[in-house]
Amino acid sequence: MKIFAPFLIFCLFALSACAAPATPDINEQINQIVAATLIALPKDPPPPTYTPYPSPTPFNLAGLFCEYQFCIGHPKDIAFFDLSAQKNPLTPSGYETGILAAVNNSLYLQLIWQRAPGTSDPKFLLDMILFPQADTPSGNLDVKLIRGMNVLYTALNSTATTLPYSGAGAWTCGERVFAWKTYAQQAEAPAALFNEALSKFTCGE
Repeated sequence: MKIFAPFLIFCLFALSACAAPATPDINEQINQIVAATLIALPKDPPPPTYTPYPSPTPFNLAGLFCEYQFCIGHPKDIAFFDLSAQKNPLTPSGYETGILAAVNNSLYLQLIWQRAPGTSDPKFLLDMILFPQADTPSGNLDVKLIRGMNVLYTALNSTATTLPYSGAGAWTCGERVFAWKTYAQQAEAPAALFNEALSKFTCGE
């Protein structure tokens, strides 16, 4: 009996060693895979630092014409239109040359320009914008240097009856020459309108 007891214990130990391994818990396997996947995921970058920027201010175009690489002022209640295109749609104004006009019951404005590289004297274009039968320079020609531009201005004696007061000016900007003219109802209007137009004038070459 003493010999049988150790033998029985040995047989039980051998049988337990040869038994099939226990089937792993499927839920535990899933949990391990999920945990390993989460550990392997890349970490989120830190949130960007907020940098405040000023909000853009809307550019007010009231009383300002901008096209053909230049800008010029005009009264807010009228607007320039392309006189070249109105006369002939096939030859509208462009960078090289152009004619604009603006009109209402009490005012007429006209602007012309021409590419003339190397020209510093704009008088030839001032002469071109005047009507020989209607516009006669009055007084001396006013010559100024304004923001690096050679500027001419003259009051005009006009034969227009409804808009009897007139003035014209011309200036150079880069490789182009500009000329401007107005007919108005008030005597002080032409010079004031010219100064306003030129104060807002910019020319991108």
